[in-house]
Amino acid sequence: MNKVFLIGNLTRDPELSTTGSGVSFCKFTLAISRSYAKDGKRETDFLPVVVWRAQAENCARYLKKGSKAAVSGSVQTRNYEAPDGSRRYVTEIAADEVQFLSTKSEDGRDDGSDFDGLTTIDEDLPF
Repeated sequence: MNKVFLIGNLTRDPELSTTGSGVSFCKFTLAISRSYAKDGKRETDFLPVVVWRAQAENCARYLKKGSKAAVSGSVQTRNYEAPDGSRRYVTEIAADEVQFLSTKSEDGRDDGSDFDGLTTIDEDLPF
């Protein structure tokens, strides 16, 4: 079974491209903190994600650097020959589904709303 579930923040704005046959794809990197600390310091993994077709266009439209996203998909490894003749290997997450967990306003600050339009409350609640 090859299935991954990740929640993290985008390290930069997503990059939307198309294949030679016109299929949209979007690439971004998720920063994901590990659940344990090593020598008192939490480590972070930076995982490349690729999304295809309409979902790719939505990711490029609604996600920005710093956005929190949940990704489900599979781990894929591909290889290619570099210009110098060496073999290069790339491991990335092929996303089946991307959930937008936060949005960012144009100036990069959290606008206080979740993707579905519900407003979050930053105040301390009495319960």
